[in-house]
Amino acid sequence: MLIDDEPAQSRLITAIAAREGWRTVVAGDAETAIAMLGTREGMQLSAILLDQWVPGDDACSLIAELKERRPALPILMLTTSASPLLAVEAMRAGASDYLVKPVSPDRLMEALRAVTTREAPRDELAPLTEKMSASLDFDAMIGTAPTFRTALAQAAKAARGHGAALIEGENGTGKEMLMRAMHAASPRSKEALRIINIASVPPNSVESVLFGHEPNAFPGAFDRQIGALQHCDGGTLVLDEVDRLNFAVQARLRDALETGIVRPVGATHGFRVDVRLLSASNINLGQLVDGGVFDAALAERLSATRIVLPALRDRTGDIPALTRHFLQRIGEQPGLTHLSVSDSALALLAAYEWPGNVRQLQSVLFRAAVYCEGDTLTADSFPQLSEMLGEQQGGPGSHLHEGVGIMLYTDDGNLRPLEDIEADVIRLAIGHYRGRMTEVARRLGIGRSTLYRKLSDLGIDNAA
Repeated sequence: MLIDDEPAQSRLITAIAAREGWRTVVAGDAETAIAMLGTREGMQLSAILLDQWVPGDDACSLIAELKERRPALPILMLTTSASPLLAVEAMRAGASDYLVKPVSPDRLMEALRAVTTREAPRDELAPLTEKMSASLDFDAMIGTAPTFRTALAQAAKAARGHGAALIEGENGTGKEMLMRAMHAASPRSKEALRIINIASVPPNSVESVLFGHEPNAFPGAFDRQIGALQHCDGGTLVLDEVDRLNFAVQARLRDALETGIVRPVGATHGFRVDVRLLSASNINLGQLVDGGVFDAALAERLSATRIVLPALRDRTGDIPALTRHFLQRIGEQPGLTHLSVSDSALALLAAYEWPGNVRQLQSVLFRAAVYCEGDTLTADSFPQLSEMLGEQQGGPGSHLHEGVGIMLYTDDGNLRPLEDIEADVIRLAIGHYRGRMTEVARRLGIGRSTLYRKLSDLGIDNAA
């Protein structure tokens, strides 16, 4: 059920949902929505999508009433407000997710799938569509895993230049955040930055969005549009999910990068531009090139620097530091307080595979903080996660032995060598204190020269 009094938006959302097999019933006001719950159609509902504009300031009251009448029915709220306080109030009233307009079709469908999938625990582990605003510097990228630190070192080095860079990694690993940090640390930081998610742009509009168009270039093109490449002249253009570009647009983009000239759709002339292109892909572009679905020359140009961000399951030792970092930021949001986290909670979080990676971890912590009534998150703060992991928690090789982030045992249940544990402690300290080696040495109770000697002896790279 869509609760919306705007016909154009209702038609659009109905059409988007229909692509994935959803049938939508529309209620134009709160009273109609409540009455509809008791009808035959209302009893078949799988989800409710509520535009906050309809009930206005009473949106949370309406959510609470809908949940009281149908407790198991997930509710998603659409709003133009990015206020974390509204998100907190909506979730406490019973909303499962919170989406800021305009919302892309893919993000809307992802949110609906997340709250209606029966096979997985709902709500607690469903990634929130809207998250806290990302920080723009490398210091906000938390982690000490060697593969992650290598990726950051590559990005920091590349940021100082002007060449293209490609960031590869699964959804939620922090690709967009890393590209923002690269722009902020680049010589172009004061120039234009534009981020385009290719998956969220209708396929027949991608060419126009990138290159612009002249009036009457195609049906519906009433005005001239400046394309993203021309808009970012002198600055940085970020293309997320660049692997979704169709082959024709790939060829045009390749030519534009080779010549430095952008020609709008329908134009007889072109514009010379100087644009830095940062791209991200959830899929290895090399594999797409081998499969014949991505232009080899374009892939080569996009990946002048290629950076791979590891999945969170491949760096579980970073979960404690990430958890504390997120809780610090969450505690700064209106309506929430600063929370600590127990070892039992950290062990539980470290035992999960995190298919949604860092973004999902942040969402889970945000939800837990919203509903926490004390001052500490414990294992009891994540009941569905605990239930899903079940007996996996008890084995001698499980992540529960990691405690505060240092694994003490090998998979066969024996203690790890002291040298390995010491190396992990030093890596954890470097990450926790953001590479400030004087502070690391002071907190570890050793001199700087001793610390650097240990880094050399243990083969630890402190590059950031």
